[in-house]
Amino acid sequence: MPKQKTHKGMKKRYKLTASGKVKHRKAFRGHLLSGKSGNRKRHLRQDGMVSGTLAKVVQNGLRPSM
Repeated sequence: MPKQKTHKGMKKRYKLTASGKVKHRKAFRGHLLSGKSGNRKRHLRQDGMVSGTLAKVVQNGLRPSM
């Protein structure tokens, strides 16, 4: 039976916390920042959490490497 492989795209974009939650970097932070308010940019600095069914999909994609 072949080994299961980690989804490399997910590995670059998501990280599992110690409790098993899924962290990701927020979007809209790459460029064109002068038009965004400081308040908005500050909130974009914090990592987001994935919830619901999508979190299960990501966990399964990252699991084989753990």
